[in-house]
Amino acid sequence: MLYRLGDPIAAGVAAYKNDGTDDPATYDRRAGDHHDGMTWFGVGTNGAWDAKAGNRGLLVMNHESLTPVFLHPAGRTVVGGVRTVASEVRREFFLHGVSVIETNKGADGKWTYKQDSTFNRRVHTLTPMELSGPVRGTDYVKTRYSPAGTGTRGTVNNCANGTTPWGTYLTCEENWYGYFSRTPATDDARRTAKELAAIKRYGVGPQAFYGLWGTTQGAADSTEQDTFDRWNLDVTGATAVNDYRNAHNTYGWVVEIDPFSPTSTPRKRTALGRCGHEGACLGTVEAGKPLVWYMGDDARNEYIYKFVSNRNWDPADATGGLAAGDKYMDDGKLYVAKFNADGTGEWVELAFGKNGITASAANYAFADQADVLIHARLAADVVGATKMDRPEWTAVNPKTGEVYVTLTNTNAASRPIDKTDAANPRFYNDPKGATAQIGNPNGHIVRFADSGGNAGTTLAWDVYLFGARSTASANINISGLSADNDFSSPDGLWFSHATPGLAWLETDDGAYTDVTNCMLLAAVPGKVGDGAKQTITNVSGATSRTQDTIVGAKPGEKDTQLQRFLVGPKGCEITGIAESGDGRAVFVNIQHPGEDTKDADIGDATKYQSHWPDGGTSRPRSATVVITRNDGGLVGV
Repeated sequence: MLYRLGDPIAAGVAAYKNDGTDDPATYDRRAGDHHDGMTWFGVGTNGAWDAKAGNRGLLVMNHESLTPVFLHPAGRTVVGGVRTVASEVRREFFLHGVSVIETNKGADGKWTYKQDSTFNRRVHTLTPMELSGPVRGTDYVKTRYSPAGTGTRGTVNNCANGTTPWGTYLTCEENWYGYFSRTPATDDARRTAKELAAIKRYGVGPQAFYGLWGTTQGAADSTEQDTFDRWNLDVTGATAVNDYRNAHNTYGWVVEIDPFSPTSTPRKRTALGRCGHEGACLGTVEAGKPLVWYMGDDARNEYIYKFVSNRNWDPADATGGLAAGDKYMDDGKLYVAKFNADGTGEWVELAFGKNGITASAANYAFADQADVLIHARLAADVVGATKMDRPEWTAVNPKTGEVYVTLTNTNAASRPIDKTDAANPRFYNDPKGATAQIGNPNGHIVRFADSGGNAGTTLAWDVYLFGARSTASANINISGLSADNDFSSPDGLWFSHATPGLAWLETDDGAYTDVTNCMLLAAVPGKVGDGAKQTITNVSGATSRTQDTIVGAKPGEKDTQLQRFLVGPKGCEITGIAESGDGRAVFVNIQHPGEDTKDADIGDATKYQSHWPDGGTSRPRSATVVITRNDGGLVGV
């Protein structure tokens, strides 16, 4: 056990009580909640980044959200839909974001983090951020906080992640739109038709689940109240610089953080587009060729994107820090994927004036490239990109350069039986007891190979794996999974660098939890095209419909392997994975164990869904575990 919710990361901060009574003023120096995507950056003897280092490194991780029932004495205080205890909300501000912690392997082989390391840092919802790239300084992002449209405060709902060739961390803002309040009854009349179309397409406000931060009353002063008000999008002032009508446009980006520069200001890279970013996976890096990042938009019927730099990679920039990000990530082309039924596909550029993305587009009148990037979903709609079954993590196999994308699941409302396609081919019922689960509740993983390298504009694809119960019919358990490797709702996916070709697959599942908790699997996949075309039969009541698809080799065929590696505690999601530079330690996050505990149960620990990781009658905590082999060898082989 390495790093748990509330653990202190600065000298003088007390150990976490874990009973809701810890001093709210210390939370900016504690581990956040809902540990998620992460990367381990090796530290060399000179204190700089060393990708091969094995015993000392900076672990950088996302804190996606929180489980409020365990954070406050008795859950959130909400009166009439309003947050009335400002200190609770401020605590929640700090528990989101990113952690940077120094980790070390001791002489006994045990891993710890260094509480007083000068590298340690929390980036949270109050951290100043720069907007960089084409959207910077435009009218779309001007607010009371930044009248010039050059900055914003913080990052939120950070899910998966990414890296750069110059040793910086990319954190990705996923369900950011759920944090904003808005009052349509009065605000709609103050908005243009374009603004309302964009707000509807992104599902921005009014919100309730993520915290009601914009409703908070009882701040100590006007400055504190402003940190709450900026989550309320209602038009209240004469212009955009008098309120926070544009605050949502400053979220939904890929954010670059330099873990080796604790005082540096993170930058939101707007050239990579705005959506529900699940991650940003770096493609194959070659000198003299563009850099590429692959990204999923985590919502049902959303898209898969990639960004290609206009500048070719120069290895001299490997120590360039955020300045290298300015060079390669602020100037490039954004594409969205279309998957054809025959196993081919194409990348369509999202650029103003191209592919129908113009002021006369039927769904939205685009004005310029900044408008396109802020509303990438609307631009992808215009070009007819392929709607996917909830695209999550992207991962690149270092042995082949092929890209894998987890498609976690969908339901019948999002994809009816007559809307399946070759890349999203299944429609079925996977009952959980007496409860029907209809659509594609178990998810699948698609993979593709770009032609002409990762900057190519055409691709070949197939479906690598289908999640399913091992007992399901052949039209559902298409990959032939057994009781040793069946899974549901793939989410995290990452390829080892120390052991090229070894993949790690994580699940975020609610469909198969009548049999097993969420899990981590180890895999050795093959290549695109190692399987065959297949026709499956989908059934909905009395309706039967066939669907052609392309299926990869089943586990156990053609040197492919898939095996369950670990299973987590009740109520958790297994997510976030990284390894030390020598591959002899693997870091895994256990997110929100016991999350189904109710507010009413907080006074009776016997009713908690889980007490992991501390046991006894403790409140559960998200935490990072370290896995090593008893013989000190590579993990997973």
